[in-house]
Amino acid sequence: MPEEAPARDRARLHDARTATAVGRWLGAGVVVCFVTGLISHGLQTPPDWLMPHLPTRPVQGYRVSQGLHVATGIALVPLLLVKLWAVRPKLFAWPPVRSVRHAAERASVAVLVSAALLEVFLGLVNTAQWYPWPFPFRPVHWALAWVLVGATLLHVAVKAPDIAAHWRRQPADPLGPDRRSLLLGTGAAVGVVTLTTAGQSFPPLRRLTLLAPRRPDASAQGVPVNRTAAEAGLAGLVAAEWRLEVVGPRPFVLTLAGLNELPQHTARLPIACVEGWSASADWTGVRVRDLLERAGAPAGASVRVVSLQSRGGYRVSELPPPHAWDALTLLALRINGRELSPDHGFPARIIAPNRPGVLQTKWVGRIEVLS
Repeated sequence: MPEEAPARDRARLHDARTATAVGRWLGAGVVVCFVTGLISHGLQTPPDWLMPHLPTRPVQGYRVSQGLHVATGIALVPLLLVKLWAVRPKLFAWPPVRSVRHAAERASVAVLVSAALLEVFLGLVNTAQWYPWPFPFRPVHWALAWVLVGATLLHVAVKAPDIAAHWRRQPADPLGPDRRSLLLGTGAAVGVVTLTTAGQSFPPLRRLTLLAPRRPDASAQGVPVNRTAAEAGLAGLVAAEWRLEVVGPRPFVLTLAGLNELPQHTARLPIACVEGWSASADWTGVRVRDLLERAGAPAGASVRVVSLQSRGGYRVSELPPPHAWDALTLLALRINGRELSPDHGFPARIIAPNRPGVLQTKWVGRIEVLS
């Protein structure tokens, strides 16, 4: 009898009430990830109608939303594992299909579980810049997000009666203490992984950053880099040979010395990556709008920024009107009072408020005014 009791207690935790309790947290996390993912996708690849309306304030906006996206995604790992453990007996029940309706329900659960596991796995390994697959990460991650949300909504609709029946703990629930221990343990696991990883995005937690792939304050010039000058084929760039070409109604070309003679401005702005890390720095350089005005650009024009690197998915980026004409958007020449290092985009790079780091183009060679 004593040997059977622990097994029976564990089996009694594989029930609808436990699944519902964990599912509440899991569902909230999925919603947060989906909403922040929409923000990230909209800022990275906005549709044409949204381009003139992209916000530049708050300047920390993308840093907060993407940091929350990655921190929540990591927190979903223990939640998802506990949820699957709670429903494991039903996942492998025999016979697997008992009716047409049951078959449809099982199929929806299979899609939900597969999409959740794959989405969390892809996001997690992306934070470490590890891509052991042949397909591009971002479009697949984006498409899977919609599959996951659709499957979640379908699952909630199918299970609505069970969820409603077990949403709150009943006073006569004999499993309360056991379930409470499981949920407390799950909450502790979520807290630990959050505290030891979120510091890559939120400076107050930086001293606790033990498991995060990046520690921004330990990087060269205080800001991490994802692509080095050597990887971009620009390690041997000679400053005396570099030229900035500004193409517009009144095109002109500047040397680095000429660019340094223009009025210089300093702005403290964060650079935030889709992988979750972020760091703030004091950037000094020439305001992009000053260059546009000199080139005779019409007010409200968009701008295309072209990097000197010969390959790479983000060698060309577009500054929508709100960013191109914002007083804080700089063609930066220095970071924290020091000349940009080659890895940070020497001799010049773009830095703009509330903008994904992947679009803060480095090694700028040409700025084009668009109609």
